[in-house]
Amino acid sequence: MRFLETFHSAAFLDSLMSYASAFALGTLIGAERQYRQRTAGLRTNALVALGAAAFVDLAQRIAGDAEAVRVIAYVVSGIGFLGAGVIMKEGMNVRGLNTAATLWCSGAVGAAAGTDMAAEAALLTFFVIAGNTVLRPLVNAINRIPVRGATVEATYRVSLTSDAQHADRVRDLLVERLEGARYPVADVVLTPRGAQEVELVATLVSTAIDEAELDRATDALLAELGVRHATWEAQTQD
Repeated sequence: MRFLETFHSAAFLDSLMSYASAFALGTLIGAERQYRQRTAGLRTNALVALGAAAFVDLAQRIAGDAEAVRVIAYVVSGIGFLGAGVIMKEGMNVRGLNTAATLWCSGAVGAAAGTDMAAEAALLTFFVIAGNTVLRPLVNAINRIPVRGATVEATYRVSLTSDAQHADRVRDLLVERLEGARYPVADVVLTPRGAQEVELVATLVSTAIDEAELDRATDALLAELGVRHATWEAQTQD
């Protein structure tokens, strides 16, 4: 039987230790994700770590360290596809990036365990869990800090609603006011809103704006003849 030829108790125990450590460490990472009710929870992270360990251990036993390194590269790319499945885009918001990154790290833990580097796998697990727990209060504290518009890169748009008969003049005033405030206009789009109104939307070239100055510009435009509504918005860039 081929099994009797390939089975060696020492190698079997070595694989057992690799699988057990990968499973245990992946479970620890997944437990934190499960507690947070994330898409990829306990079982997913445990299986990712276990699978990575199995592939790397198998390659190392069959062809040695050089082939194990090659398999690790394939594991990295394969988990990338798996991580893409948990990333969801909802409007302008993207969810699941942290979960995908955690899956990636679980694969690294499994790869380390598969190459018999259990201590390094345990150390990496510690840092992964720390990143998802210890850094959380720091992230919340940073998010509570008020952000000035001049420090944020975003796409800024100024919107006006004007009488149709004054649309051309209002368009010129819009460009003039914004460029006078040293905010060049990349484009102005005119959209009819019924028979009597036109909406003008100017997209600014600048990605960092003094919001107070932009407020003053829109207030000045609102006072012009034919302008019924004036506002601005910012869309933060990824």
